Amino acid sequence: MNHSETETSYGLMAQYERPEALLEAAQKAYAAGYRKLDAFSPVPIHGLAAAIGFKRTNLPYVVFLCGLIGAIAGYSLQYWIHVIDYPLNIGGRPLHSGPFFIPVTFETTILFAGISCFIAMLVANGLPRPYHPVFNVPGFSRASQDRFFLCVLREDPQYNPQTTKTFLEGTASSEVSEVAN
Repeated sequence: MNHSETETSYGLMAQYERPEALLEAAQKAYAAGYRKLDAFSPVPIHGLAAAIGFKRTNLPYVVFLCGLIGAIAGYSLQYWIHVIDYPLNIGGRPLHSGPFFIPVTFETTILFAGISCFIAMLVANGLPRPYHPVFNVPGFSRASQDRFFLCVLREDPQYNPQTTKTFLEGTASSEVSEVAN
């Protein structure tokens, strides 16, 4: 493979028939020093994310912060309306009633947290993505049915087309394909 072919390649992808084989291959690849890995599976595989070096996301912090902002906004809106802007004294009830404000505060908390989670997930996952280079791999359509795939990306510092292909072939893969960019 010459230099120009390497630059147009997205990486190499190995296909496996069992989830255990994919997990074992991912662990071997990470232990061998590969860090730019991606795995595709039709079912969740316990331990696969850790095996490919997937880091925890900051999404819970974003959702919590936006939920907190929503709670403050909802409570403040009600306080502003009922106490400052348009106070109505009905039957001698207090203008500021905390328990009365709880339902709207709860709903705005959930609204802000849900919307922030949706937007953050779109941004973090680079969606919408109608095209991805792995779609060019023959048989990849079975990734949503009964096949398991491990991809070593070209950006990996340890990536070498020949040695990486030899490595992936030695991991009990049924097929190793180049992923065209």
